[in-house]
Amino acid sequence: MGKTMTDKFKDLNDTFDIEEVVDTEVVKPESKKPVQTSKNKDVDIEKDYDYTRGQLYSIIEKGQEALDSALEIAVDQGNARAFEVVGQLIKSVSDTTDKLMDLQKKIKEVEEDNPKGPTNVTNAMFFGSTAELSKLLKKNKAEEKDK
Repeated sequence: MGKTMTDKFKDLNDTFDIEEVVDTEVVKPESKKPVQTSKNKDVDIEKDYDYTRGQLYSIIEKGQEALDSALEIAVDQGNARAFEVVGQLIKSVSDTTDKLMDLQKKIKEVEEDNPKGPTNVTNAMFFGSTAELSKLLKKNKAEEKDK
C-alpha cells in the first residue's frame, strides 16, 4: 500500500535533517461573548449611520470604477452584451446613491421618533359628576391650607 501521512513527514524530516516535533497541547477556541450594546441609543444610531454611510460610499465608488472599465470594454468591443452590462451597472450605482439619500431620510425619522410630549398641561378634563368635582375642589383647598 501507499505511505501514510506520518511516513511522508518522516521522509521530509530525514531529508531536511530535523527532528519530529509533536505538539500535544489542545487549544480550546475562545467562546464568543455576546456583543454589548450601548445604553445610549443615540450613540448606537450615530455609529450605525456612520458605518452604513461609509459602506454606501465605498459601494458607489467601486461601482463607478467598474462602470468606467465596463464602458471602456463595451466601446472597444462594440458588443451588445457589454453595453447591457454597462446599463446594469449604471442602474446599480444609481440605486445605491438612492439608498444613500434614503439613509438621510431614515436618520431624520429616527431622530423625530424621540417622544417629546408637552411638559406643561394647560387644559385638563374632568369626567365625573358635579358632586364629585365639588368634593375634589374642597379636598384640594384643604390640602393647600395645610401647607
